Amino acid sequence: MPERTDTLAQKTILFLKGVAMGAANKVPGVSGGLVAFVAGFYEELIYSLQKINRKALMLLWKGRFKGFNQYVNGRFLLLVFAGSTFSYFSVSRVLDFFLNNYELYVWSTFFGMILGSIYYVAKDFNDFSKVNILFITLGILVGVSISLLDPAKENDNLWFVFFCGIVGVSGMTLPGLSGSFILILMGNYVLLLVDSVNELFRTLQDVFTLKFDFIHDEIRMRYMKIIASFGLGSVFGLVFTSHILGYLLRRWHQPITALIIGFIAGSLGIVWPWKKAIYKKSENGELLYDSLHQPIIENYKRYIPDLSDPSTWVAMLFVLFGLGILLLIDWYGHKNRVKLR
Repeated sequence: MPERTDTLAQKTILFLKGVAMGAANKVPGVSGGLVAFVAGFYEELIYSLQKINRKALMLLWKGRFKGFNQYVNGRFLLLVFAGSTFSYFSVSRVLDFFLNNYELYVWSTFFGMILGSIYYVAKDFNDFSKVNILFITLGILVGVSISLLDPAKENDNLWFVFFCGIVGVSGMTLPGLSGSFILILMGNYVLLLVDSVNELFRTLQDVFTLKFDFIHDEIRMRYMKIIASFGLGSVFGLVFTSHILGYLLRRWHQPITALIIGFIAGSLGIVWPWKKAIYKKSENGELLYDSLHQPIIENYKRYIPDLSDPSTWVAMLFVLFGLGILLLIDWYGHKNRVKLR
């Protein structure tokens, strides 16, 4: 069912769903597409993005803005992406604080939510044919394999940054695949989602206060070129992948759903709560820091929890808490569907 955006309450709810999707996109291991799937607007997102095509561009070219807005489901896209953008400068920073101070419990909550997401997506999936089981297995293998890869070195070449935008946006279009974690593997997570975003925030502050000295700052302008290239790659990736996924969902809905279930299950290895961060170091063995003076995470080393440690049992409670959130969402959604009948 399409998202209703008639009343202020409906618009606010959709905006908040966009906020949740944006926050999830920034956390390595968590997929914004998974939020869209669970929140019930994933297919509408894909099909709306798919409408950004030649016909839409012709409507824009002819100045038929109202027709363009209706054709691409503009109000829906605007609210979702406004929420996601807002999240990058607000909610995601709060999330960063909790990750820095209560890392184990945050990851435990995410782990429980992804467990719940597997149930949420799979509960209405009844076609366990050999082909679909193969797709589930393939999704799991891809998800697990990604979590075991070693990251590359940072690369600020603008064409590579553009490619990072295409690949990184996969977390928004493919539930279970974390765009942020893929950017870590590509070596550019800090460059694109920390340093460049912070420089963009500083630049916007300067613009709003009518300070334009930054145009003479070579370092700042370098980051603006990087964020522009990344943004263009993300937009291209969103539109391109949505066309592919829209076609696949219409043609092979069950196998693609099976693949998504596999992706989500495979991502459990990435968000495994019991892990230690491996920090990037210089050739001299010194820790490297980002623009927020936080040590740069290169990867994670996972381990089996110590059952004699009280924090392990607290973490398990947070796993149940995360699982409970998804079960509550499922109950609420079922209740509303019953009311609509």
